[in-house]
Amino acid sequence: MPRHADIDAETINAVLEEGGKFAAEVTFPLNISGDQEGCKLDKTTHEVTPPKGFKEAYAQYVEGGWAALSCDPEYGGQGLPFVVNQCFYEMMNSANQAWTMYPGLSHGAYEALHAHGTEAQKKLYLPKLTSGEWTGTMCLTEPHCGTDLGLLRSKAEPQADGSYKITGNKIFISAGEHDMTSNIVHLVLARLPDAPQGSKGISLFAVPKFNINADGSLGSAQRHLLRRYRAQDGHPRQFHLPDGAGRRRGHHGGCAQQGPGHDVRDDERRPPGRGQPVAGPD
Repeated sequence: MPRHADIDAETINAVLEEGGKFAAEVTFPLNISGDQEGCKLDKTTHEVTPPKGFKEAYAQYVEGGWAALSCDPEYGGQGLPFVVNQCFYEMMNSANQAWTMYPGLSHGAYEALHAHGTEAQKKLYLPKLTSGEWTGTMCLTEPHCGTDLGLLRSKAEPQADGSYKITGNKIFISAGEHDMTSNIVHLVLARLPDAPQGSKGISLFAVPKFNINADGSLGSAQRHLLRRYRAQDGHPRQFHLPDGAGRRRGHHGGCAQQGPGHDVRDDERRPPGRGQPVAGPD
């Protein structure tokens, strides 16, 4: 294809040969610690630590440039054909699917923002997702609905200052909390007040774990999102998401940007905060 006219089979074979070594020599052995240890939850801070060796392997992944294989060179990517990335991930998933989930969903966050984000949002998020300095997730599932997302109840309420307050519950968020990167970009599905019922009424919000300052540095931690809120009767309470970046509203099902929020693979619910939306296509 014209876009990849300067890339030959020899180059692709060399990249995949090294990718196979990374999968076999770095991630495959971690199945043992993954199975024996699992993730650890600090009940005081509510932070999650992956099994032994996972963080070090991720650092090697970033250092080797594997996160950037097929990403746009404009944001620091290597620009290789998408199929190269998929072949690499085929080996990674075969070697250690649990570990591969950590960087794996970052590609979904990258693609969504690359296709529908504003120029400001692309400049803010894509270089970090491309390099692997930040990871991404997708926050879809709720306690009362699995794949039938038309039933989701999470709400995005416009505020006077242009932000949105997000209220809802999300569960089973793969790689939703960990200490392998300095920030995690969550893509959260929620419904605007005037949105129609069903899947056509869903908007998407980019929700960083840590607030991002104007200069790109990380601000305050969204730690209250990681807490478990329970009343004395033991029943879970609602979870709210806090402030984030800004967006203009696109059509239903477009992309919106907000504050942070995620889950730690359980059905604990949590209390409300505020956010501002990402821009989707009009």
